[in-house]
Amino acid sequence: MNALPESLATQVDQWRHYLGRRPGVAASDVDELTDHLLTTVEDLGGRGLSPDEAFLVAVKRLGAQDDLARAFATEHSDRLWKQLVVTGADPATPTGRPAGLGTMLAFAAAAGIMVALPLRALWTSAGSGADAVWLPVLVSMLGVAAVVAAWFWWQRRRVLAAVATATVGALAVFGVAGGFYPFTPAGMTLPLFLLHTPIALWIVLGASYLGRDWRRVDRWMDYIRFTGELFIYYVLIALGGGVLVGLTAAIFAFVGIDAMAVLGEWVVPLGAGGALIVSAWLVEAKKSVIENIAPVLTGVFTPLFTLVMLAFLAALALTGNPVEADRGLLIAVDLLLVVVLALLVFSVSARPVDAGPRLQDWASVALLVAALAVDAVVGFALAGRIAEYGTSANKLAAVGENVVLAVSLAVSLWLYTGFLAGRRPFVDVERWQARYLPVIAVWAAVVALAFPPVFGFA
Repeated sequence: MNALPESLATQVDQWRHYLGRRPGVAASDVDELTDHLLTTVEDLGGRGLSPDEAFLVAVKRLGAQDDLARAFATEHSDRLWKQLVVTGADPATPTGRPAGLGTMLAFAAAAGIMVALPLRALWTSAGSGADAVWLPVLVSMLGVAAVVAAWFWWQRRRVLAAVATATVGALAVFGVAGGFYPFTPAGMTLPLFLLHTPIALWIVLGASYLGRDWRRVDRWMDYIRFTGELFIYYVLIALGGGVLVGLTAAIFAFVGIDAMAVLGEWVVPLGAGGALIVSAWLVEAKKSVIENIAPVLTGVFTPLFTLVMLAFLAALALTGNPVEADRGLLIAVDLLLVVVLALLVFSVSARPVDAGPRLQDWASVALLVAALAVDAVVGFALAGRIAEYGTSANKLAAVGENVVLAVSLAVSLWLYTGFLAGRRPFVDVERWQARYLPVIAVWAAVVALAFPPVFGFA
């Protein structure tokens, strides 16, 4: 068969990527189905169909004979029709506003209000010396999570009872706990609660994003990919918003008006909440653009973070200074390991499953080795500190997080080396990331809900 046109090659790659991620599908199965697909496409092209039309018809035909092809045709039918209708359109012809723009803006406004009003209450009460000024932060967090869940449900046009019940139940549990736990304002269990609640809620919201496919392990990688892409857009919007706020304040300052009061108390919170929905909308609307950005970002930052950790280990070896397991170092290392895990997961989610070993894979393995070495050094120091001074809520949480992260990274390293050695398919690395999400969710929930009463809310 002749070289495929670029648009058709992209769709065939998407087809192979989808099949390769399915449980129990071998590489030979993917090759065989792809061969059938391309044969049909070539035959239809000889009858006068365009490459996009031939691909769509071939997928539909093959779907009548094979369950995997039928699932692909069902899941991607909207995107395939969009490619036929939009790609061939005259660029000079106006296409109108993107679908759902008005609704998206309404949800964005709701998310912004959920941030602005509680924070306004926080700033007002902080001056009166109220002890529970953190409650508005929790209200804001839960309110935005509820709006995001509603946005996912609206997009799917159908709410599954089990998913909705789990989401509402999780919001209620964390809301009741936050409202009735008698936290000590200066204690450690309060920040642990506020830091771990959004982690648990993020994984709960994944079920709302996936809808009817929430039980499928392979589809959870789509949610991870969506989250990473959303984060990129959110950072870009935040950077642009920061420049806009600074310029606005400077312009008004020249005429003697202090605009920072209004900007800081209303505009920034409204934008911070609304940008979350806008970012989610942009991920879906501009998917092909961001898919080109994501692999570049992971390719750039993976070696940089590896160098940072290797430099840290080299500095310890050369100076001979022992690691003091104080709170600041533990937080910094945990954050570093979280970033490493995020880089790994996002890199895996953006990588074609059926591609062979490449340089980026070796860079990921180097990153994992360096991260585990840093984790071992700090974990040893932390164990000695606990043995000497006893345990506490923040130390036990740090130990647990180090263990949770270390297990994820260690198994990823084992699977990655197996792939590079040709002993296992790359899809095993991808599936492990999705299967481990419940462990992270459970640990986050334990720290947020169980640690406060166990340690007397101090």
